[in-house]
Amino acid sequence: MGVAGRGCPSAARALLPLLLPLLLTAAVPPGRGRAAGLPEDIDECGNELNGGCVHDCLNIPGNYRCTCFDGFMLAHDGHNCLDVDECLENNGGCQHTCVNVMGSYECRCKEGFFLSDNQHTCIHRSEEGLSCMNKNHGCSHICKEAPRGNVACECRPGFELAKNQRDCVLTCNHGNGGCQHSCEDTAEGPECSCHPQYKMHADGRSCLEREDAALEVTESNATSVADGDKRVKRRLLMETCAVNNGGCDRTCKDTSTGVHCSCPIGFTLQLDGKTCKDIDECQTRNGGCDHFCKNTVGSFDCSCKKGFKLLTDEKSCQDVDECSLDRTCDHSCINHPGTFACACNKGYTLYGFTHCGDTNECSVNNGGCQQICVNTVGSYECQCHSAYKLHWNKKDCVEVKGVLPTSVSPHVSLQCGRSGGGDRCFLRCHSGIHLSSGLQEAYSVTCGSSSPLRSKQQKSNDSAFRDVATIRTSVTFKLNEGKCSLKKAELFPEGLRPVLSEKHSSVKESFHYANLTCSSGKQVPAAPGRPSTTREMFITVEFELETNQKEVTASCDLSCVVKRTEKRLRKAARTLRKAVHRERFHLQLSGMDLEVAKKSPRTSERRVESCRVGQGHVGNQCVSCRAGTYYDGAQERCILCPNGTYQTEEGQVTCEPCPRPENPGALKTLEAWNVSECGGLCQPGEYSADGFAPCQLCALGTFQPEAGRTSCFPCGGGLPTKHLGATSFQDCETRVQCSPGHFYNTTTHRCIRCPAGTYQPEFGKNNCVSCPGNTTTDFDGSTNIIHCKNRRCGGELGDFTGYIESPNYPGNYPANTECTWTINPPPKRRILIVVPEIFLPIEDDCGDYLVMRKTASSNSVTTYETCQTYERPIAFTSRSKRLWIQFKSNEGNSARGFQVPYVTYDEDYQELIEDIVRDGRLYASENHQEILKDKKLIKALFDVLAHPQNYFKYTAQESREMFPRSFIRLLRSKVSRFLRPYK
Repeated sequence: MGVAGRGCPSAARALLPLLLPLLLTAAVPPGRGRAAGLPEDIDECGNELNGGCVHDCLNIPGNYRCTCFDGFMLAHDGHNCLDVDECLENNGGCQHTCVNVMGSYECRCKEGFFLSDNQHTCIHRSEEGLSCMNKNHGCSHICKEAPRGNVACECRPGFELAKNQRDCVLTCNHGNGGCQHSCEDTAEGPECSCHPQYKMHADGRSCLEREDAALEVTESNATSVADGDKRVKRRLLMETCAVNNGGCDRTCKDTSTGVHCSCPIGFTLQLDGKTCKDIDECQTRNGGCDHFCKNTVGSFDCSCKKGFKLLTDEKSCQDVDECSLDRTCDHSCINHPGTFACACNKGYTLYGFTHCGDTNECSVNNGGCQQICVNTVGSYECQCHSAYKLHWNKKDCVEVKGVLPTSVSPHVSLQCGRSGGGDRCFLRCHSGIHLSSGLQEAYSVTCGSSSPLRSKQQKSNDSAFRDVATIRTSVTFKLNEGKCSLKKAELFPEGLRPVLSEKHSSVKESFHYANLTCSSGKQVPAAPGRPSTTREMFITVEFELETNQKEVTASCDLSCVVKRTEKRLRKAARTLRKAVHRERFHLQLSGMDLEVAKKSPRTSERRVESCRVGQGHVGNQCVSCRAGTYYDGAQERCILCPNGTYQTEEGQVTCEPCPRPENPGALKTLEAWNVSECGGLCQPGEYSADGFAPCQLCALGTFQPEAGRTSCFPCGGGLPTKHLGATSFQDCETRVQCSPGHFYNTTTHRCIRCPAGTYQPEFGKNNCVSCPGNTTTDFDGSTNIIHCKNRRCGGELGDFTGYIESPNYPGNYPANTECTWTINPPPKRRILIVVPEIFLPIEDDCGDYLVMRKTASSNSVTTYETCQTYERPIAFTSRSKRLWIQFKSNEGNSARGFQVPYVTYDEDYQELIEDIVRDGRLYASENHQEILKDKKLIKALFDVLAHPQNYFKYTAQESREMFPRSFIRLLRSKVSRFLRPYK
């Protein structure tokens, strides 16, 4: 259905696809015309009585109907219009007081507050001086700061500024000027009048039905009766619906036996046959509502528990799948009916309910390390001093007797040599293989074990470090056309596999650690005649080896040896680069030949159905080999780890040897998935020279919380333990029992408060736990991880949509924090903001507050400010074209804060958007409030407001399900009036 309108801006036409399908269904009457042979339609609205309608009369073929302006509802007679009391529904959305007036309503604030620009929330300010932050700014409606500290007043839509430049004068454009029937603007303000069949009430605004008008109608009906009997006329005058509606509350109908009263749906007729009483639908089967039912006059509303949303039938409740929403959890999300739970990857700790931060394992009992603990992102490493080496359990340090072995036996070899007209390189992993393959076009292979990264302090304390040098080299290759591949490769189809001889090898190096990663990056623009699916590919190879004193000669010291080694590695990198670009670089894992990468995606079509390395076929699907198994390249399937080995991770190509493979009798059965499955480990509270049986109990004054250890930790400070075989520090007999938030200092034998950035939830501990990631606590002595808060916030926000979020949301925000954001929309765009809810502590001094204004200057135009908790949603447009937003908290109480979405939209929509967000009916209904809290709906709505063409990506079914019918009814007249289809 097309709608033509004079003066309809181009932007409004662009908005038609967004709003018309939802809001204008049946808004425009069908075209009227005369078909051949059909009688001409009579326009009942064309007479001087406007069809009897007191507001608008709409002619339709063969009939007509009356409609009312916003703020009014049609009376039971179908012609008169009565005022709607908006304050009955959820206080009209007003934060403090709602006052109903004819055709509209007003929000008012308690003493000490003044009304904000959105005309619903209240701002508390007590600063002296004339400014918009002062409740005595003098403006009747909206205050804006002017230069030199002065103020300028503005009025809401439908009002005009008075001559004193402070007060606002009502016009007929707002609430029909406060008139029940007709309104006309004059120099003195709106002038009310009534429909010819009504007379003016003494208040000058309301209209009463004239008795003589009723009689005139009755008489005209009576004279049309053929017999003209006076008794009949008298009966008609006395007992007819034309007189006082026949005494009926609602609908009246003349019958041969007199008047018959009836009630609309939602009411029941009382015994007097005249009065209508509201039916409480909630008393019968809860009104059909799934969760909550609230009775209203003539109807009822259903609502849902938190975590559920009302469906379009406006009765059923459906669980909100929070895990399907953006920004719910940092890592993984588990949905539950009415709620959800977040979980973090291994090596990370959950904080702020939804966020994950790196766990500092070294903060608790030194990470279990016997000597040195080094925290890394997502993990940690234990290290040893010189003359010690790391035990198989990766935590204890074993003394090395005799000559210090400064070099680890090589686990990796790289050999390149001439083959078929160019260098062919083989990277062979012999042991310590770890495979990480998440996507088809990305993987990482680690071979051997990396030497621990020594800290600067450790280097200075390491007496042997001057005799050992760790050399690392990393080389990255970029291919503009290709994709990562980690599949079995047939290097030589003819079955001949030449072995590169020593004398023909151009590169031959051994390493104890290597890491190979391959990832496909962004798509490369297609060249003429080439497919557009090619992507940039990056291959990175990182090598690590150690040179030591044994390589030093009289003519070449350790520094010289390092330089020679680095020169060899540079040559290896050059050779490797050529091999990679010619697809002559091969990877061997446990004797299995694999492709590293392919230049052309088309060449891999032959093996497209084969699984990635570390995966086996289960039916028609590729499934990663589970823990306790490994991928056998020869059989191309998953195999159980044999006796004497174990594997803790999925999708691996080897199994790790148990620490004591020479004693298989102590091992458990096949499919060992953890080192503890190897059997014979010393249990917590025990130790032995190698961590295996026979074991000894920890001596008095020591404890051991883990299995398979070679020693026990001392309590420190000369503290004894209650018994042999102690498993934790709590078994140490301290002089005082430390409460949560404290740790026991074994030197001073006192309880010390945990410093800021740490916490301790348990009694009797000798350490505090470091906060995860970049979080910290507000104060010392914290007892729970919930006190760990991220302070990051603020910054420049996006051009079209984005979020303004308090730090650590949805956890409590930190104390003494200050966040500043700026929104700078593109030209010809304005800002729409929705505050679904905001939680700030209730404080008299407004210590924590959120403010939005044009600039950082306190005298600039202010759009929004609050220092209170406000659970009702509110939407508003920015009063300035750009926004400066600040959130401040003091050292007092904290709260959850806020997550506020915003969108920038075409400024041609300004009148429509403001008309919608300033209408209290948008906030009066609980169901309408839930619309503004629905993250999925707001995201879709903002997506279309920012880019109207995106409306077409939502199906017709999705469009119908976006809003409940009551919301569509609310917006229909506004959109219709904005697009002016009848002018």
